[in-house]
Amino acid sequence: MAQDDQEALAAQWAAQLEGDGADQPDPFEAAAAAAAAAPDDTGGASADDEALAAQWADALAAEEEERGPATFGNAASGAGTNPRGGSFSSQAQDAHFQDMTEMSRQPRDNKLNRELDFILDIPLDVSAELGRTRLLINELLQLGQGSVVELNKLAGEPLEVYVNGKLVARGEAVVINEKFGVRLTDIISPIERVKQLG
Repeated sequence: MAQDDQEALAAQWAAQLEGDGADQPDPFEAAAAAAAAAPDDTGGASADDEALAAQWADALAAEEEERGPATFGNAASGAGTNPRGGSFSSQAQDAHFQDMTEMSRQPRDNKLNRELDFILDIPLDVSAELGRTRLLINELLQLGQGSVVELNKLAGEPLEVYVNGKLVARGEAVVINEKFGVRLTDIISPIERVKQLG
Protein backbone atom coordinates (compact mmCIF):
# COMPACT_ATOMS: atom_id res chain seq x y z
CA MET A 1 0.00 0.00 0.00
CA ALA A 2 1.37 3.46 -0.90
CA GLN A 3 2.46 5.91 1.80
CA ASP A 4 -0.10 8.52 0.63
CA ASP A 5 -2.98 6.05 1.04
CA GLN A 6 -1.84 5.19 4.57
CA GLU A 7 -1.66 8.85 5.56
CA ALA A 8 -5.13 9.55 4.14
CA LEU A 9 -6.54 6.54 5.96
CA ALA A 10 -4.91 7.62 9.24
CA ALA A 11 -6.43 11.08 8.88
CA GLN A 12 -9.88 9.62 8.30
CA TRP A 13 -9.55 7.39 11.37
CA ALA A 14 -8.47 10.30 13.52
CA ALA A 15 -11.46 12.38 12.37
CA GLN A 16 -13.85 9.50 13.00
CA LEU A 17 -12.51 8.81 16.50
CA GLU A 18 -12.70 12.48 17.52
CA GLY A 19 -16.46 12.36 16.90
CA ASP A 20 -16.66 15.31 14.54
CA GLY A 21 -16.97 13.14 11.49
CA ALA A 22 -20.67 12.31 11.44
CA ASP A 23 -20.71 12.90 7.70
CA GLN A 24 -17.35 11.20 7.15
CA PRO A 25 -17.32 7.76 5.53
CA ASP A 26 -16.84 4.68 7.67
CA PRO A 27 -13.05 4.21 8.19
CA PHE A 28 -13.35 0.44 7.89
CA GLU A 29 -15.10 0.74 4.54
CA ALA A 30 -12.49 3.29 3.42
CA ALA A 31 -9.71 0.92 4.43
CA ALA A 32 -11.27 -1.91 2.47
CA ALA A 33 -11.69 0.33 -0.59
CA ALA A 34 -8.11 1.57 -0.34
CA ALA A 35 -6.82 -1.96 -0.01
CA ALA A 36 -8.78 -3.02 -3.09
CA ALA A 37 -7.53 -0.05 -5.14
CA ALA A 38 -3.87 -0.39 -4.05
CA PRO A 39 -1.44 -1.99 -6.52
CA ASP A 40 -0.55 -5.57 -5.71
CA ASP A 41 3.15 -5.41 -4.83
CA THR A 42 4.61 -8.16 -2.71
CA GLY A 43 7.76 -6.28 -1.74
CA GLY A 44 7.43 -4.92 1.82
CA ALA A 45 3.74 -5.88 1.97
CA SER A 46 4.07 -7.82 5.21
CA ALA A 47 5.34 -4.81 7.17
CA ASP A 48 2.56 -2.59 5.81
CA ASP A 49 -0.05 -5.25 6.63
CA GLU A 50 1.19 -5.56 10.19
CA ALA A 51 1.15 -1.79 10.68
CA LEU A 52 -2.38 -1.59 9.21
CA ALA A 53 -3.59 -4.41 11.46
CA ALA A 54 -2.16 -2.65 14.52
CA GLN A 55 -3.92 0.61 13.54
CA TRP A 56 -7.20 -1.24 13.11
CA ALA A 57 -6.86 -2.90 16.50
CA ASP A 58 -6.16 0.47 18.17
CA ALA A 59 -9.13 2.10 16.41
CA LEU A 60 -11.50 -0.70 17.42
CA ALA A 61 -10.36 -0.60 21.04
CA ALA A 62 -10.81 3.17 21.23
CA GLU A 63 -14.28 2.97 19.67
CA GLU A 64 -15.38 0.26 22.12
CA GLU A 65 -14.18 2.36 25.07
CA GLU A 66 -16.18 5.38 23.84
CA ARG A 67 -19.40 3.46 23.29
CA GLY A 68 -19.34 1.49 26.51
CA PRO A 69 -20.99 -1.90 27.11
CA ALA A 70 -24.65 -0.82 26.51
CA THR A 71 -24.75 -0.06 22.79
CA PHE A 72 -28.29 -0.96 21.91
CA GLY A 73 -30.01 0.17 25.13
CA ASN A 74 -32.31 -2.07 27.09
CA ALA A 75 -35.42 -3.75 25.77
CA ALA A 76 -37.67 -2.01 28.27
CA SER A 77 -36.88 1.47 26.96
CA GLY A 78 -37.91 0.55 23.44
CA ALA A 79 -35.11 2.61 21.86
CA GLY A 80 -31.39 2.15 21.34
CA THR A 81 -28.34 3.39 19.54
CA ASN A 82 -27.29 2.26 16.11
CA PRO A 83 -23.60 1.19 16.01
CA ARG A 84 -23.02 3.38 12.91
CA GLY A 85 -24.56 6.43 14.55
CA GLY A 86 -28.12 7.59 15.10
CA SER A 87 -30.82 5.77 16.98
CA PHE A 88 -33.70 3.48 16.22
CA SER A 89 -37.05 3.08 17.93
CA SER A 90 -38.99 -0.02 18.79
CA GLN A 91 -40.86 -1.63 15.88
CA ALA A 92 -43.74 -2.91 18.04
CA GLN A 93 -47.03 -1.03 17.79
CA ASP A 94 -50.46 -1.55 19.26
CA ALA A 95 -52.97 -3.07 16.85
CA HIS A 96 -56.27 -1.23 16.37
CA PHE A 97 -59.29 -3.15 15.02
CA GLN A 98 -62.60 -1.79 13.86
CA ASP A 99 -65.59 -2.61 16.08
CA MET A 100 -67.88 -4.88 14.01
CA THR A 101 -70.45 -5.53 16.76
CA GLU A 102 -73.15 -3.23 15.42
CA MET A 103 -72.68 -4.50 11.87
CA SER A 104 -73.10 -8.10 13.00
CA ARG A 105 -76.33 -7.27 14.85
CA GLN A 106 -78.01 -5.78 11.79
CA PRO A 107 -80.62 -8.04 10.15
CA ARG A 108 -79.51 -9.73 6.96
CA ASP A 109 -83.00 -10.44 5.60
CA ASN A 110 -82.85 -7.66 3.01
CA LYS A 111 -79.54 -8.90 1.67
CA LEU A 112 -80.79 -12.50 1.58
CA ASN A 113 -83.96 -11.51 -0.28
CA ARG A 114 -81.91 -9.54 -2.77
CA GLU A 115 -79.73 -12.58 -3.45
CA LEU A 116 -82.76 -14.89 -3.87
CA ASP A 117 -84.38 -12.52 -6.38
CA PHE A 118 -81.82 -13.61 -8.98
CA ILE A 119 -82.93 -17.26 -8.91
CA LEU A 120 -86.70 -16.92 -8.54
CA ASP A 121 -87.34 -17.13 -12.32
CA ILE A 122 -85.31 -20.31 -12.95
CA PRO A 123 -87.62 -23.10 -14.22
CA LEU A 124 -87.48 -26.54 -12.54
CA ASP A 125 -88.88 -29.93 -13.58
CA VAL A 126 -91.22 -31.35 -10.91
CA SER A 127 -92.43 -34.95 -11.20
CA ALA A 128 -94.47 -37.28 -8.98
CA GLU A 129 -93.55 -40.96 -8.98
CA LEU A 130 -96.03 -43.68 -8.15
CA GLY A 131 -93.41 -46.44 -8.14
CA ARG A 132 -90.59 -48.11 -10.07
CA THR A 133 -89.76 -51.49 -11.48
CA ARG A 134 -87.01 -53.16 -13.48
CA LEU A 135 -87.72 -55.08 -16.71
CA LEU A 136 -85.64 -57.10 -19.10
CA ILE A 137 -85.72 -56.16 -22.77
CA ASN A 138 -87.60 -59.40 -23.49
CA GLU A 139 -90.31 -58.48 -20.92
CA LEU A 140 -90.52 -54.95 -22.30
CA LEU A 141 -91.09 -56.24 -25.84
CA GLN A 142 -93.96 -58.47 -24.65
CA LEU A 143 -95.93 -55.54 -23.16
CA GLY A 144 -99.14 -54.64 -24.94
CA GLN A 145 -102.49 -53.02 -24.36
CA GLY A 146 -104.00 -54.32 -21.11
CA SER A 147 -100.68 -55.58 -19.70
CA VAL A 148 -100.06 -54.99 -16.01
CA VAL A 149 -96.70 -53.75 -14.75
CA GLU A 150 -96.05 -54.49 -11.09
CA LEU A 151 -94.32 -51.62 -9.23
CA ASN A 152 -92.13 -51.76 -6.15
CA LYS A 153 -94.58 -49.73 -4.03
CA LEU A 154 -97.30 -51.23 -1.85
CA ALA A 155 -100.87 -49.98 -1.96
CA GLY A 156 -101.32 -46.90 0.26
CA GLU A 157 -97.64 -45.92 0.25
CA PRO A 158 -96.99 -42.22 -0.42
CA LEU A 159 -95.95 -40.89 -3.80
CA GLU A 160 -92.52 -39.34 -4.18
CA VAL A 161 -92.03 -35.83 -5.55
CA TYR A 162 -88.80 -35.12 -7.44
CA VAL A 163 -87.40 -31.72 -8.46
CA ASN A 164 -84.80 -32.00 -11.22
CA GLY A 165 -84.37 -35.67 -10.33
CA LYS A 166 -83.82 -35.05 -6.59
CA LEU A 167 -86.33 -36.30 -4.00
CA VAL A 168 -87.73 -33.32 -2.07
CA ALA A 169 -91.10 -34.48 -0.69
CA ARG A 170 -93.63 -37.30 -0.29
CA GLY A 171 -97.41 -37.10 -0.59
CA GLU A 172 -100.68 -38.76 -1.52
CA ALA A 173 -102.57 -38.71 -4.81
CA VAL A 174 -105.66 -36.51 -5.07
CA VAL A 175 -108.03 -35.44 -7.85
CA ILE A 176 -108.51 -31.72 -8.45
CA ASN A 177 -110.85 -30.55 -11.24
CA GLU A 178 -110.63 -33.97 -12.87
CA LYS A 179 -106.81 -33.84 -12.81
CA PHE A 180 -104.39 -35.77 -10.63
CA GLY A 181 -102.45 -33.91 -8.01
CA VAL A 182 -100.23 -34.64 -5.01
CA ARG A 183 -100.96 -33.43 -1.51
CA LEU A 184 -97.59 -33.12 0.25
CA THR A 185 -97.43 -34.92 3.56
CA ASP A 186 -93.66 -34.96 4.20
CA ILE A 187 -90.80 -32.65 3.19
CA ILE A 188 -87.37 -34.23 2.96
CA SER A 189 -84.98 -32.75 5.54
CA PRO A 190 -81.59 -31.39 4.44
CA ILE A 191 -79.86 -34.26 6.27
CA GLU A 192 -81.79 -36.85 4.25
CA ARG A 193 -80.98 -34.99 1.04
CA VAL A 194 -77.28 -35.12 1.87
CA LYS A 195 -77.57 -38.88 2.51
CA GLN A 196 -79.15 -39.35 -0.92
CA LEU A 197 -76.17 -37.65 -2.56
CA GLY A 198 -73.80 -40.31 -1.21
